[in-house]
Order: sequence, then structure tokens, then C-alpha cells
Amino acid sequence: MALTDSDVQKQIKHMMGFIEQEASEKVEEIEAKAEEEFNIEKGRLVQTQRVKIMEYYEKREKRIEQNKKIQRSNLMNQARLKVLKARDDMITDLLNEAWQRLAEMTKDTAQYSKLLEGMVLQAFYQLLEPKVTVRCRQQDVEMVQAAVDKNIPIYKDAVKSNIVVKIDRHHFLPSNISGGVEVYNENGKIKVSNTLESRLEITAQQMMPEIRVALFGANPNRKFMD
Repeated sequence: MALTDSDVQKQIKHMMGFIEQEASEKVEEIEAKAEEEFNIEKGRLVQTQRVKIMEYYEKREKRIEQNKKIQRSNLMNQARLKVLKARDDMITDLLNEAWQRLAEMTKDTAQYSKLLEGMVLQAFYQLLEPKVTVRCRQQDVEMVQAAVDKNIPIYKDAVKSNIVVKIDRHHFLPSNISGGVEVYNENGKIKVSNTLESRLEITAQQMMPEIRVALFGANPNRKFMD
């Protein structure tokens, strides 16, 4: 039985509707898949960026904390240096005051003469030389001569040996020092410095740990005394 034009048109229309339906469903499927892939990719990118941002701020936080530690350490070191300088200044002032007192002490002739006697005899014992030369300030020559004259017999009796002492009257110690003597062996290569400044310096070095404890208290971190 032959199809009429009307039947053909109906079949064509039905096929076109089917094709459009298939195409529409395919489009929806493609769009859905594209949306899904887009969301997945978007999520991946968001997560990647989130991780990068977290790493960035974590590194920045660590850097800030490290800078804080460095700054804190620098401030502590600066404070420590200031304290040490203040302590050194205090000790320097103390020693300067001691030097001033020594200078004042030499004005007491009796006290200074007795001190010179001890310094001269001590130098004799340190050198143990048969011939020595004593050098002093020009203004102290007479007192030093008296100290030498008094100590020669004391030295001879103690070491059972003779000693010849010459006072250098051509080369004097500087007049601006506090006082005391320098004693040399015969060829001048060995010297005992018994000036008031040198004795004070030696005493200060030996007693520095005690001086620091007296001024600033004991250091709990120090196991040994210098």
C-alpha cells in the first residue's frame, strides 16, 4: 500500500522530533559533563590556590617570627653591651679615684717614705742582683736614697749577699706619676716596676673578680673566678 504525502510528512516530522530529542538530550549531557568538569577543575584550582595562600602566610608568619627573634636578640645584646659599658665605666671611675688618692697620699711625707722603703726592698728581693740601679721622680731622690740606705743592710742580712745600689740622677721617672720606683739590674735588661701606678694596676687585676662581686654581686652563670 503506497504512503500518501500526508503519511510521509508525519514520518518525517516524527523522525525530526526524535532527532531533536536526541540532540537535546546529548546537548544536556555534554553541558552536564562540562559543568561537572568545570566544577572539578574549579575545585582543584581553588584548593591549589588555598594551599599556596596557606603556604605563603605560613612562610610569612615564620619569617616574621624569625625577625622578631633576631630583633629581640639584637636588643638584648645592645642592652647587655650598655650594662657592660656602664660597669666598665664604674670600675674606671673607681680606679681613677684610687689613683687620685695615691697622689694625695704621697703628700704625707712620713707615710710615703715608709711606702718607698717597702717598694725598694721588694724590688731588691725580686731582682736578687749584686748591682742595681734605682730610678725615681726627681722630687723623690732624697727619700729614695734614705730608703736605699735603710734597706741595704736588711737585704744583706736576709740573702747573705752584698748589693751595690746606684740612684739614677740623670734619667728620672715622669714627675706627673704618683710616685714609686723602677729598679734595674746592672745592664738594664731586667726591670722591676714598683711605681704606685703599676702596683695599683697589678692589684686591680688580681682583685678584679672581688671588685666586680662587691660592686655588682656574684654572677650566677660564672663557675670559675678569673
